[in-house]
Amino acid sequence: MTENRPSFDDDFGGRYLLVEPGTFLMGDEKGTRSEQPAHQVTISEPFFCGERPVTQAHWQSVMSSNPSAFTDGWAAGLRPVEQVSWLDVQEFLSVLNQRDNDVEHLGVMGFWRLPTEAEWEYLARANTSTRWAFGDRDADLNDYGWHAGNSGASTREVGQKKSNPWGFLDLHGQVSEWCEDTFESNYERHEGIQTSMKGSSERRVHRGGSWFTESDSTRCASRGSAIESLRSDGIGFRLVWQPL
Repeated sequence: MTENRPSFDDDFGGRYLLVEPGTFLMGDEKGTRSEQPAHQVTISEPFFCGERPVTQAHWQSVMSSNPSAFTDGWAAGLRPVEQVSWLDVQEFLSVLNQRDNDVEHLGVMGFWRLPTEAEWEYLARANTSTRWAFGDRDADLNDYGWHAGNSGASTREVGQKKSNPWGFLDLHGQVSEWCEDTFESNYERHEGIQTSMKGSSERRVHRGGSWFTESDSTRCASRGSAIESLRSDGIGFRLVWQPL
């Protein structure tokens, strides 16, 4: 059952849901080495996160261009934007924050950013400990995400599948989503806090798997990484609004 959460809408058809503080077990001891060690993480500050990935229409409105590969059809604007590097997303955030520097949501000021890796897994799990928030059965994945087994070799319009218990859509498959963090090969140096891991590597984390990945890559704990300048038709992002 989806929880009712405080939210606000933007000018581009996006909705942003409140994520409240809490603790959770990040990682998976039965997963790949990069997902270990499983460790407790504390989310200490509330934030709002996009119900769905950023769409092509949203990107086009802000940046006056659309780099995406999947632009055919009248509803292409409602597909997630892709072919955007982590560096491209930083430029998008800069433009969006300049545009919205005096905008309040729910009576508070704030700014746009990417989720940290810890925040992404926290909201994806939504107080669950199974492989996906909906459970452990691969057979149920079709109801919640677009992946290699059902996507038809492309992205799809956002919001067509079931949400997780906290109301977030398209977390499993569709496009993998850039996070703020520098990629580390495992969690040995993760401090168990909300903020991003920062290192000297040019590799950045992306989460959730995509339209061309198998089901295992769409699990809550599954991690991906790519050079921050990479543009891929399987990587997009969702926004966080951080109250000040």
